Amino acid sequence: MGVLTDMTRWIRRNLVVLAGLLTLGYMIVPNLVVMVFSFNKPNGRFNYSWQRFSLDAWKDPCGVADLCGSLTLSLQIAAWATLGATVLGTMIAFALVRYRFRARGSINSLIFLPMAMPEVVMAASLLTLFLNLGAQLGFWTVLIAHIMFCLSFVVTAVKARVMSMDPRLEEAARDLYAGPAQTFVRVTLPIAAPGIAAGALLAFALSFDDFIITNFNAGSTVTFPMFVWGSAQRGTPVQINVIGTAMFVVAVLMVIAGQLVSNRRRKTAAV
Repeated sequence: MGVLTDMTRWIRRNLVVLAGLLTLGYMIVPNLVVMVFSFNKPNGRFNYSWQRFSLDAWKDPCGVADLCGSLTLSLQIAAWATLGATVLGTMIAFALVRYRFRARGSINSLIFLPMAMPEVVMAASLLTLFLNLGAQLGFWTVLIAHIMFCLSFVVTAVKARVMSMDPRLEEAARDLYAGPAQTFVRVTLPIAAPGIAAGALLAFALSFDDFIITNFNAGSTVTFPMFVWGSAQRGTPVQINVIGTAMFVVAVLMVIAGQLVSNRRRKTAAV
């Protein structure tokens, strides 16, 4: 009875931690399944059941036709969409926080519409727009659609950071005879950098991963998510799991590296 009581007390004290670990495990399990099946060698076309261990897919990740081509295309679109959405989103965020102008409240509310709107609605709307303009569906229509889709997320991330900035730091820089450009580069931009980086990373992930908006506006262009969807209809190559595992590992390493750099800066500032 005493052991049961102690266990109950321990669970109550660590309930939040346990819930967090269970949630984290729930999120990571699919990635682990993808990682495990990247070493599988299925007997047929479908990589859905474990057969035997093999490194063949890792030795030749581009062994499936058009896989690496679609991956390269997705990376290019994601990179350009991230750049465009980050630049525009940062400027919009600063304008909404720092300036007062007519219809500011309405624009502030409209920014959240792409986040709240179902992707299929936005995809169909963009397709209608492109067709009415006579645009040829392909790389550029996908890029424009991704920038529009990612813009709201960047604005939200940067805006939260800009709102928490202390304006007295910029005033101090101006009191020390720093010009507007020098104040922005030396003071404002470094303080806002974490929010800008967060928005950029979010935009890259959303753009690379998007399927619905891309499928509506791609025409004959095939990105990596579209390639995965098409492959699932006739068989799932192990190389898809290899690419997914590699990107997951790269993302984890980037997070770890960012955390290490942050801890080192914190220790340096404390000293």
